[in-house]
Amino acid sequence: MDFEQVLEREGLLIENHLERYLPSEDEIPFIIHKAIRYSVFSGGKRLRPLLVLWAYRWAGGIGDGPISVACAMELIHTYSLIHDDLPCMDNDDLRRGKPTCHRAFTEGIATLAGDALHALAFELLAVTGNIQIIREVAHAIGTKGLVGGQVIDLLTEGHEFNEETLKYIHYHKTASLITVALRCGALLAGANTEEMESITNYGTNLGLAFQIVDDILDIKGNTTQLGKTVGSDENKGKATYPRLFGIERSESIAGDLIDCAKGSLPPDKDNTLFFELADFVINRVY
Repeated sequence: MDFEQVLEREGLLIENHLERYLPSEDEIPFIIHKAIRYSVFSGGKRLRPLLVLWAYRWAGGIGDGPISVACAMELIHTYSLIHDDLPCMDNDDLRRGKPTCHRAFTEGIATLAGDALHALAFELLAVTGNIQIIREVAHAIGTKGLVGGQVIDLLTEGHEFNEETLKYIHYHKTASLITVALRCGALLAGANTEEMESITNYGTNLGLAFQIVDDILDIKGNTTQLGKTVGSDENKGKATYPRLFGIERSESIAGDLIDCAKGSLPPDKDNTLFFELADFVINRVY
């Protein structure tokens, strides 16, 4: 079974649990639940929830124990995309080949849908009874994580920037959620200090590479494959690696980060899935 088949098979596991956790469209208030489900089930690779499960098994966990945490990561990711697309942020019309949530349901409903997903995510995290997990996720998506990265991304739009600022945006806006997903899975399996350090370094380097490839695809990709409008970063004057270094140098940096990600993992463990994921990230076209 190749890696994309693994993604599809395990992604169905996540889909089935998300279906159980999300409110039905028949529940009042109908429109907010419809908007939530529209956004969550609009596609996507489900990478962040799968990272929770894979890190859990990698660190010695059995089965799909942290499934509620895995689904919480997808809800957080979806909420961040809904808010990222809003007119006050990136003002995007397409996400995963469909109208963005605010285009389909109005800005107000989209904002509230994101808020509701954020709240439900922490409800699912609380199922673990593990305060450290809740604290780590909160830290990773607050002003010292995802929100902080989004703030600097907004402030640098249309302005000059340097590599240090760019790394700050990429780490906080993208790599922090990828890293905390891995850390949560490993923590719930009882990973030791060395394992936690390895999986954290892997996540950081993978997340940075992921965002650089995203920036490159905004130039080299096409709207049909990406499911979103190509060229929007350049049009808005976003801080990106291609804008600072050009395509060729950006591809080289992303490749080096992937090598660092792979090199972070201990050779005495089965790292197959994480190696295949790293190759998928650097070679992806969507």
